[in-house]
Amino acid sequence: MALYDQIQELRAELSACCSKKEIRQIRRELAAAVAEMARVTMALDTEMTVF
Repeated sequence: MALYDQIQELRAELSACCSKKEIRQIRRELAAAVAEMARVTMALDTEMTVF
């Protein structure tokens, strides 16, 4: 699954869940996925400025 799709799926799960425990877990997973997306984007931006 692409990282973007994973983030969208986690957002959908977050909006549909009820349990506080589940909300905390999904928020942690979402934060990690968003951080990874930022890292990948930054690496790509760095690569693009080299050329």
